[in-house]
Amino acid sequence: MTLNAEMHVNQKKHAFYLKAQILTLEVIMKSWNGWGDEKNNLDFELSSSSRAFIESRIGKSSPLNDATLEEAVAKVPASRAPEHQLITTDAETRLRHSRGQSIPDWLAMRSGDFGTFPDGVAFPETSNDVQELLAFAKEKDLVVIPYGGGTSVCGHITPEKGKKPVITIAMTKMNKLMSLDKESQIATFGAGTLGPDVESQLAKEGYTLGHYPQSWELSTIGGWVASRSSGQQSLRYGRIEKMFAGGRIETLQGELDIPTFPATSAGPDIRELFMGSEGRMGIITEVKVRVMPIAEKESFYVAFFPSWEAGMKATREIVQSGIQLSMMRLSNPTETETHLKLAGYEGVVNLLEKYLSVRGSSEGKTMFTFGTTGSKAQCKSALSLTKQLVSKHKGVFTGGMMGKRWEHSRFRAPYLRHGLWDIGLVVDTMETCLDWSTVPEAVQGMETDIANALNEFKEDVHVFTHLSHFYGQGCSVYTTYLFRAGKDYKETMKRWEKLKAAGAEAIVRHGGTISHQHGVGKDHAPYLPAEKGELGIKAIKELCHMFDPDGRMNPGKLVP
Repeated sequence: MTLNAEMHVNQKKHAFYLKAQILTLEVIMKSWNGWGDEKNNLDFELSSSSRAFIESRIGKSSPLNDATLEEAVAKVPASRAPEHQLITTDAETRLRHSRGQSIPDWLAMRSGDFGTFPDGVAFPETSNDVQELLAFAKEKDLVVIPYGGGTSVCGHITPEKGKKPVITIAMTKMNKLMSLDKESQIATFGAGTLGPDVESQLAKEGYTLGHYPQSWELSTIGGWVASRSSGQQSLRYGRIEKMFAGGRIETLQGELDIPTFPATSAGPDIRELFMGSEGRMGIITEVKVRVMPIAEKESFYVAFFPSWEAGMKATREIVQSGIQLSMMRLSNPTETETHLKLAGYEGVVNLLEKYLSVRGSSEGKTMFTFGTTGSKAQCKSALSLTKQLVSKHKGVFTGGMMGKRWEHSRFRAPYLRHGLWDIGLVVDTMETCLDWSTVPEAVQGMETDIANALNEFKEDVHVFTHLSHFYGQGCSVYTTYLFRAGKDYKETMKRWEKLKAAGAEAIVRHGGTISHQHGVGKDHAPYLPAEKGELGIKAIKELCHMFDPDGRMNPGKLVP
């Protein structure tokens, strides 16, 4: 490596480190009733043109009244938890660790009607602390719920109503890089390490994990493993199962250490058993992951295809040809239109629309976002090959400006829920993964069923989809739907239940997985048997029973 090249890499490392550090500092106090940092004071208000666009699709809306923190805390009952030096029974702490970020969670938090609360919250600092807490739970007959960043969108962390006291074990103090084997490129982290802390600590040494789920700012590395998450740049870095090399798990039956091997054929993979286990078999306390040196160069770009069909053919060809992109996202025509309408910068968007129309991409166009990450040579080659295939399928390459905007706002989409909620709108998503041969029909089926799910309420639903997390075999289908809140929280919940069931049943009908990256939790559990089969569900239950015969580890999640 030349001196100039080395200086460039070091500059990239420094910039990467600083970006991660800033994001770490941003997240100080999570909102008690929504997404993100309650001290961030971000402006979530929609522009008048954005609001007009949404109203044209689903009508005008009226917001519901939100409860105050004081009103919600007043509903927290007295704790039933026995005393322990690691457990706090403070009412507000219990409230802040009682819900995730699913729509049922959101409605519970906003209404102030949380339902069931944990009786205490523990903040262990070591694996031994977790071991002690599990022994205490067994001795005192307590229910245990592991808690990472609280970003679950399918009901992973909500306590079940029952006679036994519930202890939530929050892992956020176990947040350090414990070791880094540079020769093997294996890093060991405390399971409660947040995404920005993972990257900032690795960046100091010139490395990255590269796992960027949309919840990255607020979610933990242990939670990624427990829910089998996928990051936005999975094309380069892989899903968490590729990164997860081993670690330490505390169970009611004792400690389990999973060693790291490059590969093994020595029987079933114990590592795999705990990925996606959602706290049913034990608590992950240390995570060993495969890391990589920080890339020399990284850029993001946008192109447009004249139709949904052309976009799907092009992206399938790109991924199956093995071009070394780091991420791809293909928005269908409705999502493309929605993104452009809500983007702001109306003048710039109008000019873009005129240019694309001249180039053959007008009504029905689809937006393709992609990234290149690696050495300068790798990035140059990947960009050139991708542009060739974009052109082959009559697409229009628009350069890096919109790609930079995507990079800048890549973790901000969840905040949009606040702005929509403030005007009486609710937004949620459904995601699955399917073989290429079934993707077009499945997308149509999901969108149609979700769009019609509120007919009995005489309500319209705005539905749109993108493809992401591309594989040679198929891709993830990510569908977003927007609907009006009902006259009260109860009716709003009924509307969501109809929409959720419609989307889930469409996924099952088309042979998709019920969850590509969000786990199962409580919300997806009813649809898991369609994927695993009767014998598969029995096997999972038996495994959970072996580690937890009394059913005290996160009951009601994953499988009954």
